[in-house]
Amino acid sequence: MLLRSALIATLTWSLSAGAYETPPPAAQLTVSGAVQQPVSFSAEELRRFPAEQIVTLQLPGRDAGSPPSVLKGVRLRALLERAQIKTPDHNTVKKLAVIASASDGYKVVFSWSELFNAELGDSVLVLFERDGKPLAPAEGPLALISGKDLRTGPRHVKWLQSVDVRQIVD
Repeated sequence: MLLRSALIATLTWSLSAGAYETPPPAAQLTVSGAVQQPVSFSAEELRRFPAEQIVTLQLPGRDAGSPPSVLKGVRLRALLERAQIKTPDHNTVKKLAVIASASDGYKVVFSWSELFNAELGDSVLVLFERDGKPLAPAEGPLALISGKDLRTGPRHVKWLQSVDVRQIVD
């Protein structure tokens, strides 16, 4: 009976507060695969990265006349460096793919060369803030964007959950 009363009280509070769904668990981004040290990061941990590793990126508004968005995050490259990609020889990196996955299964792929040997790598960010605020619930606590892509949508990963480094060729 006590459990039933507590459940009813919780439901009543949730409905009156406008919370119709249970909130998702705190998001952690996991970097794993062909790395020396698998690592995990929360949005709060990313905010504490050294200032020189936190990047601000401005993207044009989606609709004509809408203001640009100011995004803040850490370069994916910095997270991969923390995890220390396994490179037994200098040719290994040419065969690596970096796969970023969302909690809903959406995936995007980068080559090692894109991230570490091209200007594009400077703007592949793990986001934790948009326009001076934490990311909106629709985007998740963490997201990823490739800011120099001509169309940023296809490699915009909302609810970023994992980054997996894989060797794609033997």
